[in-house]
Amino acid sequence: MKAVIFAGGLGTRFSEKTQYMPKPMIEIGGKPILWHIMKIYSSYGINEFIICGGYKQYVIKEYFMNYFMHNSDVTIDLSDNSVHLHENHSENWKVTIVDTGLNTMTAGRLKRIQPYVGNEAFLLTYGDGVTDLDITDSIEAHKKSGALLSMTVYKPVGRFGAVEIDSENMVKSFMEKPDGQGNWINAGFFVCEPEVFDYLHEDADQTMFERQPLEDIVKDGKMHAYKHGGFWKPMDMLRDNVELENMWNKGVAPWKKWN
Repeated sequence: MKAVIFAGGLGTRFSEKTQYMPKPMIEIGGKPILWHIMKIYSSYGINEFIICGGYKQYVIKEYFMNYFMHNSDVTIDLSDNSVHLHENHSENWKVTIVDTGLNTMTAGRLKRIQPYVGNEAFLLTYGDGVTDLDITDSIEAHKKSGALLSMTVYKPVGRFGAVEIDSENMVKSFMEKPDGQGNWINAGFFVCEPEVFDYLHEDADQTMFERQPLEDIVKDGKMHAYKHGGFWKPMDMLRDNVELENMWNKGVAPWKKWN
């Protein structure tokens, strides 16, 4: 199963950093948050990735093209221009990076990578959030639900739009930032059947995946909610990056499931 990662947005809330790089390349503990997300999936045996690039996507391409150099000690012999890698720290990953356009909305980005997914179920998330989600269990729950799409939902402290779920864990509606707390919200980790692409119309480039496509799937009664009660944190602004960096440096990063 492949994991698709949205990584093409402008990241305007991080303008002091994103003028040089796309938001998913902002580092936590010396590694891009994109790398952390991929390590989360990889710890559950998901090692094939499709990255939906856009803004400064060449930075992501350069990082993976030179992954050996970024993550290994090297000896460079200038006399013959040879390079020797020491203690090679690579990954068993296959990474496809697709330029899905500079200003394309998320539905359009997803539609553009359809040929790389093929006719099989896939995972989907954003390149700016980490979690201790049990990926394997979420996949199994999706299969049992028989739904077209499963969305991981979470109860945060506040500030997000909410999701209404029925007794069968099927999503009934979205509520845009309701008053009060204790509501389930979209945590941005999905398990999708290939029929999801049927909900991406010709105007997908101007459409947010989180709006019409997901709302239409809900109306058709085909969206399942996977409740996550552990850790989840999106990196929406600089203070989130600082908090995640502090967790990592203190050795208390709940999303680190790998050795």
